[in-house]
Amino acid sequence: MVTLDKIYHAAFVLKGVARRTDLIEAVNLGANAQIFLKTENLQKTGSFKLRGAYYKISQLSEEQKRAGIIACSAGNHAQGVALAATEMGIRSVVCMPDGAPISKVEATKRLGAEVVLVQGTYDEAYAHACKLQAETGATFIHPFDDDEVIAGQGTIGLEILEQLADVEAVLVPIGGGGLISGVAYAIKNLNPRIKVYGVQAAMAPSMLRSWEQGSAVTLDGVPTFADGIAVKHPGDITFPMVQEYVDDIVCVTEDEIAAAILALIEKQKLIAEGAGAVGVAAALFDKLPIKGQKVVCLVSGGNIDVNILSRVITRGLVTSGRNATLQIALEDKPGQLLGVSQIISRCGGNVVSVHHERGDANMAIASCFLTIGMETRDFDQINQIKHELSSAGFHIVRFM
Repeated sequence: MVTLDKIYHAAFVLKGVARRTDLIEAVNLGANAQIFLKTENLQKTGSFKLRGAYYKISQLSEEQKRAGIIACSAGNHAQGVALAATEMGIRSVVCMPDGAPISKVEATKRLGAEVVLVQGTYDEAYAHACKLQAETGATFIHPFDDDEVIAGQGTIGLEILEQLADVEAVLVPIGGGGLISGVAYAIKNLNPRIKVYGVQAAMAPSMLRSWEQGSAVTLDGVPTFADGIAVKHPGDITFPMVQEYVDDIVCVTEDEIAAAILALIEKQKLIAEGAGAVGVAAALFDKLPIKGQKVVCLVSGGNIDVNILSRVITRGLVTSGRNATLQIALEDKPGQLLGVSQIISRCGGNVVSVHHERGDANMAIASCFLTIGMETRDFDQINQIKHELSSAGFHIVRFM
């Protein structure tokens, strides 16, 4: 059973181990609420997972510690387990999906764990870890469906209440549910008036579908780049806790997550991974009734693979109206490109790419397609450019 006493005990054990991460006001995000960020992306190992993993391992018997530990993870729990086990002198094996970011795999190895890559998603890694545990007799450290792990994550709820006593709502990422179970349990037992909202990736809504149906649902796939919350099936312990203590669950799209990551980088100088940015995305895109309230968005992790970061930023720019592509049908005669570029320049846009296509079978023989990539300020500026081009007689075929 998760209890407040257990969460307070976890907070005591974690003193000097886990950082008491800052709660910072995000004055520039542009949401319709007063947003504060609980910066677990600045935690040791780059995510909140250290809290639950360390507390769970610290409670093992000496016999269990000697037998070693096994875990499964998309990356953040892996690092928490590896750090905790190494500090306590325990052998650790971590099963990870073969699609896990290379940065998370290498970080787990550097922290002292043996990594076993498993083909598939988190759920396949979990099945393989259970198989190894049965064969070796090592102790399995579950990433979310465990009372001690949940209690460790619940220490974040205690810190939020200490740092912002008049908080009105807390937005928490959901994968398997360990984080929100601990945070919601702590907050609701200490101040039930505070709303606790869960946020999932729209491509991995296992908890939301279970919530709506009233029983645990298993998804066929979870094709989201927010790998930290890409879980097909909610936890057996966490699902009932979410039903009891969480006020609502919403989803955000891949583009909305990308826009939130971009906003955190540009406006708050913080790096968040996809899972860590979903709460901010929910606030930015008005997914919840939080207008005018004091709201904490829990930025759960910052371990994003740099190889995907550039693509995420590009998607974020498009979603935020900072990047746009126009395809225009032109008469193939001198001066047409000049006319288009003058209008874009007059509206304040910046042309970054130009492609001139004469060979498309769908166009008139005396015509061409002009595809222009632009840097823009926002959607209002894009609409102004489109209006000015149309008023000048240019035919916009496609806007991207």
